Amino acid sequence: MVDYKYLTYETIDDGLISIITLNRPEVRNAQNRGLLVELHDAFMAAEADDAVRVVILRGAGPVFSAGHDLGSPQHLAERAPGETQHPSYSINGGTRLGTELMTLQEWHYFFQNTKRWRDLRKITIASVQGSVYAAGLMLAWCCDLIVAAEGTVFADVVGTRLGMCGVEYFAHPWEFGPRKAKELLLTGDSISADEAHQLGMVSKVFPADDLSEHTIAFARRITTLPTITSLLIKESVNQTVDQMGFSNALASCFTIHELNHSYWRQVNPSGIPHGTPEFGVPARADVLPVVPAEKGSVRAAR
Repeated sequence: MVDYKYLTYETIDDGLISIITLNRPEVRNAQNRGLLVELHDAFMAAEADDAVRVVILRGAGPVFSAGHDLGSPQHLAERAPGETQHPSYSINGGTRLGTELMTLQEWHYFFQNTKRWRDLRKITIASVQGSVYAAGLMLAWCCDLIVAAEGTVFADVVGTRLGMCGVEYFAHPWEFGPRKAKELLLTGDSISADEAHQLGMVSKVFPADDLSEHTIAFARRITTLPTITSLLIKESVNQTVDQMGFSNALASCFTIHELNHSYWRQVNPSGIPHGTPEFGVPARADVLPVVPAEKGSVRAAR
């Protein structure tokens, strides 16, 4: 078994269920490059193991994942040239320049990997809690099923905080519905676990203290189905939404996402690939808290 640095991997029930736990609770399981590369390796290990029938993806601590890592010491060290740089920054476009560099790197480590996890040849369950923001949504959405703790909130704040049109794996209209997706992206407001359940995005909502136990019980129920049946149910649903345009839409929106980065890189004197205060994007210290998307108010008071 691989000794991971940023996550843990275990199997239970004689190997029928594998559990991948994001293990950076000190930064709310923000996704640095090392974690993403390890997560891909863990998913592939679960896929390769014929004993495994269901894969649970969860996060240690109070938050499933707060999204991309934008500034932890580990993230900064991984990016910097030298001994601490993660090897993935020198391959897959990492040595190219400008838009080509960013597009290739994000295609491999934010977009294509998420699509690959979506098509994993096992049933996957995201077990989430706390604030599931931006790229945290990507990790949940690539799973076949999502179960949430009471009190979980879902939001994509990259529009209001970074001037970006959404994350790289742009499943928002499919998960929220078109108009709700526009509202949530334009405002940065959140929806609750119960609202996500009403939308069909979340399958189960459990008491927070019982989330782990109930997630495993849910997975055990699914393991009783023949593996061929599970796989073909998954494939039938995935191919149906692909025929409706899901995969093509993802690819198109990834290109739009990179155009958004390219714009900011061009207009920012420092070359930063996202919005900054001089262009109307709030400074980090001035960011307003995420509030629920309430039906009867422009901005919720809480």
